[in-house]
Amino acid sequence: MTHVAPGGPRLDPPTAPPLPADHARAAAAGAAEPVGDGRSAPGTRRLPHASALDTARVLGRVVVPLLARGVIVRRPPAVRWAERTDADAHAVELLQELRHTYGRGPLRLRLPRRMVVLLSPEHVHRVLAEGPEPFSPATREKRAALSHFEPDNVLISSAEDRAERRPFHDAALDSGSALHRGSAAAVATVNEEIDALLARTEASGRLEWDDYARTWDRVVRRVTLGDGAADDEQLTEDLVALRAAANWAFLRPQRRRLRRRFHERLQHHLDRAEPGSLAFWAAQAPTTPRTHPSQQVAQWMFAFDAASWAGFRALALLAAHPEQQRRARQEVDAVDLTEPQRLPYLRSCVLESLRLWPTTPAVLRETTARTQWEDGPMPEGTSILTYAPFFHRDDEHVEAAHRFAPELWASDRSENDWPFVPFSAGPAQCPGRNVVLHTVSLALGRILRDREVDLLDGRLRPDEDLPGSLDMFTLRFALGPRARAA
Repeated sequence: MTHVAPGGPRLDPPTAPPLPADHARAAAAGAAEPVGDGRSAPGTRRLPHASALDTARVLGRVVVPLLARGVIVRRPPAVRWAERTDADAHAVELLQELRHTYGRGPLRLRLPRRMVVLLSPEHVHRVLAEGPEPFSPATREKRAALSHFEPDNVLISSAEDRAERRPFHDAALDSGSALHRGSAAAVATVNEEIDALLARTEASGRLEWDDYARTWDRVVRRVTLGDGAADDEQLTEDLVALRAAANWAFLRPQRRRLRRRFHERLQHHLDRAEPGSLAFWAAQAPTTPRTHPSQQVAQWMFAFDAASWAGFRALALLAAHPEQQRRARQEVDAVDLTEPQRLPYLRSCVLESLRLWPTTPAVLRETTARTQWEDGPMPEGTSILTYAPFFHRDDEHVEAAHRFAPELWASDRSENDWPFVPFSAGPAQCPGRNVVLHTVSLALGRILRDREVDLLDGRLRPDEDLPGSLDMFTLRFALGPRARAA
């Protein structure tokens, strides 16, 4: 049965493509053994193995571009290069080709480190749902990176520590609610900061990345830590410096003195527990001696930074698509933006930005035990890569793959839908998902309420496929007074 999003384009059912008819073709392409027909005796089959050449192609088109752009903090020159070369589109095309060659996978790469790439939607659902055991988010690579600034964070914790740390996030971030119970204070903050941004840009009539990013940093500090942190730019700069070191993971020594200074500064703000801030709710969340709140809150600030990329790209999508912008304005005009509002259409636009250009393109897991798959076993200690753009932009299964289609998110997606995973999924899904979506959609709504917004280049056109990569740092907008109907 096909899955149809309400009012939206068709999605093919989340079933894997058939195995190649000619098993010898897969073996000739480099599989260690034929992938089999599903009737082989247990223990005689192995996961398909990519050839040395195909492994090199995955490294060259998927892994290296990810690392070059920066996994933890983006490098603007590399992001610009990715857009010019349409790097993500080429990576998606390669994985489609490998799926045709090797079948449903998981596809094992020929590397000293055991690593597989997921190629079928049911495998994505399984890996993300069955965590943290046997599919742990705390992969070797992730631990090496995040240890630079949050070594005791829940994302890189053992299953035992995770059980004590995750409840802190869920309680403080009110993760089960579309609107945080303390969202009224965030609404006031966003309105004040966007008002100030629009006032600063009034003379030039332009909005560029640097001004938007500075405003967003103030929003993040105030929403997370309270008004007392509004001007603490050093806190943000220290976190960016630590994240820049984290880009190098194993290859760069940790800056322990800087990390200690950052956490002391962050803890000072947490100790204030300013009413209305997330720090206030964090002070009331359950903790144990293993929780280490400042190391959990550091991740909130990190995740909020990526939300700025999603918001700026979503603004570009709306500026380039008049019909969707009209619908967003209708939503904004129908509500009072000084009160907490869910803004479902604008949220869908932000989610579309994240589908089209994921801020976390590589979703990593690592097996903590031997696991069994349709085509053979997977050893313990195997790194599993879900390359989100492959599933988000797979035009062989998603009809709207390269179009701006907010209607894909018109209702909550179920675990059986084709996997769009902008916030991961399963037990390790981002607990701040709703806080982020509310904050970003409100900021966009506040801009659209009073300004006409035009994109100052032709990179995005409603009648053309959208690019596989989009450099948010070079987006520029013309802002003018909004013309309202009499």
